Amino acid sequence: MAATPVNQLVDHLFRHESGKMIAVLSRLLGLQNLDLAEDIVQDTLLQAMSSWSYGSVPDNPAGWLHRVARNKAIDLIRRRKRFTEISPDYARLIESEWTLASTVHQLFLEDEIRDSQLRMIFAACHPSIPEESQIAFTLKTLCGLSAAEIAKAFLSSEETITKRIYRAKEKIRTERIELHAPHGEELAERLDTVLKSLYLLFNEGYNSSHPDLLIREDLCAEAMRLCHLLTRHPLTRLPRTHALLSLFCFQASRLRARLDGDGHIIVLRYQDRLSWDRGLIKKGFDQLELAAEPFELSAYHLEAGIASLHAAAASFEKTDWHSIYHLYELLYRLQPNPVVALNKAIASAYAISREHALEELQKITGLDRHHLYFASLGEIYFDMDEFSKAKENFEKALALTASISEKRLLEEKMKRCN
Repeated sequence: MAATPVNQLVDHLFRHESGKMIAVLSRLLGLQNLDLAEDIVQDTLLQAMSSWSYGSVPDNPAGWLHRVARNKAIDLIRRRKRFTEISPDYARLIESEWTLASTVHQLFLEDEIRDSQLRMIFAACHPSIPEESQIAFTLKTLCGLSAAEIAKAFLSSEETITKRIYRAKEKIRTERIELHAPHGEELAERLDTVLKSLYLLFNEGYNSSHPDLLIREDLCAEAMRLCHLLTRHPLTRLPRTHALLSLFCFQASRLRARLDGDGHIIVLRYQDRLSWDRGLIKKGFDQLELAAEPFELSAYHLEAGIASLHAAAASFEKTDWHSIYHLYELLYRLQPNPVVALNKAIASAYAISREHALEELQKITGLDRHHLYFASLGEIYFDMDEFSKAKENFEKALALTASISEKRLLEEKMKRCN
């Protein structure tokens, strides 16, 4: 197997498996030894890249990674022999050579991996850690996103995100935060940060910051997998958790229809709706039904409701735009931020008029570095036959995106303005 496919495979496995391994190793070594856990995972991935490039890829690559990481952890514990520095839950069990290997092996079983991930998710969202650091830390440690990818999700700088992750690690170390799931009101509070992290992870996959990849299905799949874990746990299967998974299902159903064979973007109006994944759409409606009881209304309920209207529409023209605009109005009252205002304005173009949409767009502040804002302005001006203003805004959008697919789309729109 050539080096490049091996690198791609390891990168893919890094997204899917590093969070699992770090969660298990942190549970074994103690969260205060997180850096050790990350070093073991990094060494494991480097060994995979080297071994697989010169040999052959194993039949079960993920299983190979877990086995190597497990053995590295055992070797580390044997060398250090400082059991008091290990998580107190396992310190006594790993003192004995008779129980060391079996204890570590047990933690790498599927059920224990899931439990470790849930513990890690909630530890990352400990109230001692500032919220912005909680989310950045979760996305980096559990989901494998880079600081640059997280920065895009936060509309922030890479340096800022790196500092947030460092502050989270310092809090974990100085306050000796452990991997224990909270209960009662504390769990509900932490769950909101967890769900927000998964929401940002899915968005990075749906519209990636990577210049060559508009869509990263592995990130979307990871967000859905972790959210599905939460819907199965009795303490976290709340209405808003089901609502978020519903939203993910509706959005993921359209992933394959968003690009043509040459990697060109196909906007919603021109997508082949017959190619949308009907199984995911059905799951989206099933999860939305589960989200209805007991009654609560979250932003995820409203976004899932909007996505469900798109999924149910026979065509772009037959979409219930009035209901979509109304739901965006409710969402804006709940979350009055510029991105929601942008989507609300776009919906108003089809629910009310292009003139109304333009008026709403011009009121928005805080998106002067956001390419979708200027692309939306350009689209409205184009529909109003104001081609010079449309082209001017498409040019601004072009200068603000690094995505090759988005650049192509904007260049095509600019040509139409001529």
